[in-house]
Amino acid sequence: MAIIRITSLTHSGVDIFSTLTEAQLRNRLEPDKGIFIAESPKVIRVALDRGYHPLALLCEERHITGDAADIIARCGDLPVYTGSRELLAMLTGYTLTRGVLCAMHRPQPLTVEEVCKGASRVVVIDGVVDTTNIGAIFRSAAALGIDSVLLTSSSCDPLNRRAVRVSMGSVFLVPWTWLPNDYQPLLRQLGFRTVAMALTDRSVSIDDASLKAEPRLAIIMGTEGDGLPREVIHSADYVARIPMSHQVDSLNVAAASAVAFWQLRR
Repeated sequence: MAIIRITSLTHSGVDIFSTLTEAQLRNRLEPDKGIFIAESPKVIRVALDRGYHPLALLCEERHITGDAADIIARCGDLPVYTGSRELLAMLTGYTLTRGVLCAMHRPQPLTVEEVCKGASRVVVIDGVVDTTNIGAIFRSAAALGIDSVLLTSSSCDPLNRRAVRVSMGSVFLVPWTWLPNDYQPLLRQLGFRTVAMALTDRSVSIDDASLKAEPRLAIIMGTEGDGLPREVIHSADYVARIPMSHQVDSLNVAAASAVAFWQLRR
């Protein structure tokens, strides 16, 4: 292992952990050169187990022979940058929650057809921009039997550092990809019926038997504030709501997704 102790915020090679923005890490112009940051030993192990390729590690000194020892051993001769907890917090702009970061190559994006092959239940994330909600939706999807995740371009990147951490590595377990703007015709071509989660006059209850009976169903979840666009709701095969008590009109999108996934599972 190549342990490199840093004493400066400008040390060569550490810019991927400090100065690059999420957009720069993602590298929209050259996706094959994009990277992402995985945080915490547990999450990094999940990524490695799923075949993701590491580039470098940033690790508190105490974790080199502790929580990160097995990860470092798996990463071969890749650089392992280390320093004091205070210096690493200054470098990254935040205190490392579990003391270890790993920069990894972004995989080649899958096609919608590849992601949906053999799937009976998929979720469409339409315009959800909060990283915590994205991570929580992926975690629920992995736990509750959703086969794949499809996102509109207006949604947050699932490989955002915080989204990855909140998901506890579930973004590596569930196949996902990006959708075109007008995605419902494509989903129907692939054999899916769509259900928009929204409060409208034609909304049926989430426990409606016709929903559970659908062999292939795409569950569409909308933004945190305004919900789904009107045209998406209008175009959906079904519109469904979660029954509420005490005059509460809706749940947070992450909580609502968990309820919908459980109710509509196959």
